[in-house]
Amino acid sequence: MKSILVTGAGGQLARTFKQLSGQYPDYQWRFANKVELDLTDEDQIAKKIAEWAPEVVINCAAYTAVDDAEKNPELAYAVNSSGVKALAEACDEQSALLIHYSTDYVYHNDLNRPLTEEGPCQPKGVYACSKWAGEQQALRFSSRTMVLRTSWVFSSFGKNFVKTMLRLSEKMERLTVVDDQIGAPTATDVIVRATMELVENYIDGGRKELSEIYNLSNSGVASWYDFACAVMELAEKDVKVVPIPGKDFPQAAPRPHYSLMSMEKIKGILKEEPPHWRTSLKKCLTELGEISKTQTN
Repeated sequence: MKSILVTGAGGQLARTFKQLSGQYPDYQWRFANKVELDLTDEDQIAKKIAEWAPEVVINCAAYTAVDDAEKNPELAYAVNSSGVKALAEACDEQSALLIHYSTDYVYHNDLNRPLTEEGPCQPKGVYACSKWAGEQQALRFSSRTMVLRTSWVFSSFGKNFVKTMLRLSEKMERLTVVDDQIGAPTATDVIVRATMELVENYIDGGRKELSEIYNLSNSGVASWYDFACAVMELAEKDVKVVPIPGKDFPQAAPRPHYSLMSMEKIKGILKEEPPHWRTSLKKCLTELGEISKTQTN
């Protein structure tokens, strides 16, 4: 039985892996939280990976506080870059497959067309730059690596845009949301299923070396305003959502204006195209109890 280690067990992506792990009974799963595997502790990483000897490591641990990263660059780089390097080295020592997640923010190249994996990356801000550095570390120091760039991640777990909108809808009658940043919302269960399909293809194919980057998101396109409107519409919240330009909502870290990713590469591998983001949003809202199950049938 193949063993899979999932890091960052407290985060929304790792929690979704745990929720869905029963659907993959051919694997022995281990979920490590920050205490058990701290990406800022390189010695611990090497020791634990050697001790646990996983055949697949899925790295869900990351510093994702985009704006706070501007004030905490050392911590952001320690987790998103240096820690990834240590993890990659440990995986390579054990001949383990490393799955590492990155972000659409690494592009930020002002190309107003779907972004390809081979396209230029021009990350701006500490978070984006630290994630870009982490990609390079993973690919350089592990000979068996897949990097999945995702965008606008949401789920019924943890903190994310969907849950923030729902929380604000309980105390506000009017919300202003940026309408000139374009991308694709991505549900964590979509990430999990695509990841496991890639893992199974790798294992079944008997690959010994790999160095690949894939874009992965739900299908469809949206602005943050579109996303917020859909949350209110599907959850039947009586809240007015007002579009504003990004310049009227200043944030510490710069955001790309257009980060819709092309998924032609990964769609050539997956059995099914990822669902439209509204379909996944409806599922998420059902899990949160905002939509009755009868409404989704």
